Amino acid sequence: MSEVLAAKVELDEEGFLKNPDDWSEELAAELAKEVGIDELTDLHWKVIHFMRSEFKDRGQAPTIRRIKNSGGVPIKEVYRLFPDGPAKKAARIAGLHKPQGCV
Repeated sequence: MSEVLAAKVELDEEGFLKNPDDWSEELAAELAKEVGIDELTDLHWKVIHFMRSEFKDRGQAPTIRRIKNSGGVPIKEVYRLFPDGPAKKAARIAGLHKPQGCV
């Protein structure tokens, strides 16, 4: 993460924001690069914004199934967008806490 952004936010030991209100789209792009996603597409942003909205409404990050059912993004697509742990990667990029049930 760039030093400028790192100075503005506090992360836990796994790289998740401690305060989801510190999130910005600029920070999301930096966090994405850290997990191997060089560019966030419109579909990435759809998932990210859905996750943030769900977190705001429900107090926790949505499950992959909820992203599919209510967010309108097929599960296979979520796995393609956020490979090797989509719920965890998407939550991290969205500035949320680590989802329940993720190792």
